[in-house]
Amino acid sequence: MKRLLTGLALLALAGGGIGWLLTAPGTVEASRLDGVTGEAARGEAVFTAAGCASCHHAPDSKDKQLLSGGQAFASDFGTFYAPNISPSTEAGIGGWSLQDFANAVLKGTSPRGQHYYPAFPYGSYSKMEIQDVADLWAYMQTLPPDATPSKAHDVGFPFNIRRSLGGWKLLFFSDDYVMAASDAAGGERGRYLVEALAHCGECHTPRNPLGGLDTSRWLAGAPNPSGQGMIPALTPDKLTWGAEDVAYYLASGFTPDFDSVGGHMAAVVDNFAKLPAEDRAAVAAYVKALPAPD
Repeated sequence: MKRLLTGLALLALAGGGIGWLLTAPGTVEASRLDGVTGEAARGEAVFTAAGCASCHHAPDSKDKQLLSGGQAFASDFGTFYAPNISPSTEAGIGGWSLQDFANAVLKGTSPRGQHYYPAFPYGSYSKMEIQDVADLWAYMQTLPPDATPSKAHDVGFPFNIRRSLGGWKLLFFSDDYVMAASDAAGGERGRYLVEALAHCGECHTPRNPLGGLDTSRWLAGAPNPSGQGMIPALTPDKLTWGAEDVAYYLASGFTPDFDSVGGHMAAVVDNFAKLPAEDRAAVAAYVKALPAPD
């Protein structure tokens, strides 16, 4: 019996050690950043397409470039608050390196080696090109710093155990694209904008009980995390607009029925309206190439 208990204890320790290793936060290989220099002028377009200001600007602030955070995002797991990502060295990310920033955006890992909650859409950003990450970092250094402290998330047990997010990442975190390149109309740019930068799937795709995206129902619509209504489907069985209609909506906020955009989508349209017409056309072509749900 003593040997049996000792064996079980050793197995438990070994299993715990393996689990600890498997759930460790990932980092970007330093070699990927070798020789990469960011350019702020290019980074502004990345910043706009990625919607950074939409979530991180101060609530009710007219200055969308003041990234002091504080907006609340409700979910089934608690309420998350956008952090301060201004260049403030005290409260923001001004003390980070490009490596720190790349780890956060591409791997969901903080400079302190902790997992970020996937309310930060690194699951989509993980597909970003490393040059875009560097350009975005360079642009963000030009924005005004703000010393407002980030607000702590309101997340209860067991979801407040950060290490458990390593298990979530093992199950659901991937830098693979959903649409094959051969099937994604709008070319590589359309797919890159929808699936990576603009992270459209984070809102328009339903999630499983653990909060992972159900990619088998990609862009098929989802309950609004706020509990108010549904986020619409973009699949052809639900969205009957033509590609021109989609592109016009992203530029103007008006539907073919002369209705106007509302809610958080208004910020998305505001971002897309600042991008080149070719980008909106690429996104529209991607959306119209989506297959009908099974």
